[in-house]
Amino acid sequence: MQNSRPLANQTAIVTGASSGIGKACAIALGAAGANVVLDFVGDAAGAEEAAAQIRLAGRQAITVLCDVSQEDQVVAMFQKTVATFGTVDILINNAGLQKDSPFVDMTVAQWDLVLNVNLKGQFLCAREAIREFIRRGSRPDVSVALGKIICMSSVHEIIPWAGHANYAASKGGVDLLMKSIAQEHGHLKIRVNSIAPGAIKTPINHDAWATPTAEQNLLKLIPYKRIGVPEDIGKLAVFLCSDDSDYIHGETIFIDGGMALYPGFEDNG
Repeated sequence: MQNSRPLANQTAIVTGASSGIGKACAIALGAAGANVVLDFVGDAAGAEEAAAQIRLAGRQAITVLCDVSQEDQVVAMFQKTVATFGTVDILINNAGLQKDSPFVDMTVAQWDLVLNVNLKGQFLCAREAIREFIRRGSRPDVSVALGKIICMSSVHEIIPWAGHANYAASKGGVDLLMKSIAQEHGHLKIRVNSIAPGAIKTPINHDAWATPTAEQNLLKLIPYKRIGVPEDIGKLAVFLCSDDSDYIHGETIFIDGGMALYPGFEDNG
């Protein structure tokens, strides 16, 4: 019989957990048995709504205001988590944003904002997570792994995206950041992987799917002819955080309905 609570007795931090993919991951991890720390910046109500759902499922949840691009705030978030739950077992490195612009008009401020949150933020959170995994030591009764990190990437770690050079660069950076962390810490039984979503119905890309015309245009890029929903990512996150995926390490799993298959060539180009 499949274990319905594969993350029981574990604590997860989910960054950017107030909406979209982060919120869905937080709720899914809670349903799988984890206590959850939900990081947010602007939407306290969204984070608290997700925390309430987790509590209704019988797990503990707290919300924490933290800008992941700021080292002192990240350190404080991990300190609060350890003080509340004793340790951290799982990090979902999800916080991210877009600040789109034609490249020739892109400002340094737009570049820095996206890189600081999407890439520097993942570095800071992963570093603190690994420090805590090592400090705490193994808990074989809880998980085979010493700790698990999931870096939220994008199909745009491999697909160029005109008008979004800062975002694509940040996700390309996430790819090699994840792989380098995995290579360096695998011997400690710290598992590190990435999830690379394609088109998912979230607030960040609302205009791309909100009308029938926009949705039909987007579906041209998806061989499976369905736009994903945040819950699709949550299910995958639970699997990658569970011992069922214990031999998956240093991998990016694309969850995109085939968007990375270059559907423009489906009719022989």
